[in-house]
Amino acid sequence: MSNCAVSCARMDIAYPIRAVVPTLDGPVLEVLAHTNRPLSGGEVHRLARSGSPNGVRLALARLAAQGVVHTEERAHAIFYVANREHLAWPAVEILTRLRRTLIERLRATVAEWQPQPLSAALFGSLARGDGGAESDVDILLIRPEDVAEDADVWSEQVDALCDRVVAWTGNHCQPLQLDVARLAAHVQANDPLIDELRRDAVPLAGENLETILRELPAPDSDR
Repeated sequence: MSNCAVSCARMDIAYPIRAVVPTLDGPVLEVLAHTNRPLSGGEVHRLARSGSPNGVRLALARLAAQGVVHTEERAHAIFYVANREHLAWPAVEILTRLRRTLIERLRATVAEWQPQPLSAALFGSLARGDGGAESDVDILLIRPEDVAEDADVWSEQVDALCDRVVAWTGNHCQPLQLDVARLAAHVQANDPLIDELRRDAVPLAGENLETILRELPAPDSDR
């Protein structure tokens, strides 16, 4: 596994936009970018899961003053909606899709591997869209049966992927490398990891993880 050779600044996994917009304006913009429906300040605060209600209102006021957000009064309440015609909005769109961009880069990188993983998937904070700046990028990599754990070509691919993750985000990469036998052992042990993978995993390459898990023997307690 690769680590930073020097101290690295880390990206907020829940709100990557904070890499460029570190204030509460970032999460507020992220909320508004994902809907065309006017939202009240309270709704924005609830969806942003960040800051205080007053802090969110101040952020909305700042964005409205710049014209990035439109305001609308309804029954003594103010509602907010993104101004997608604003000159700055294309930049906002790029920033609010950074998580998706990272996933696309991971998929493109793993697609070039030889040998290919039997399956690869994100899990953990990045997959769930929560966490923070201290979160790692967790990647499940299932090796094919004919690839040894210590095979140089495999290890070099994993190390290169982790180096790229650090360069792209500043966050450490935590690859969980298993073969099917070790995955089956986790299933037999009723490891909570398996429930987490079933619930959260985001496919990156290879066979669908759920398909592989269905083909493995169930724990003895479930029979």
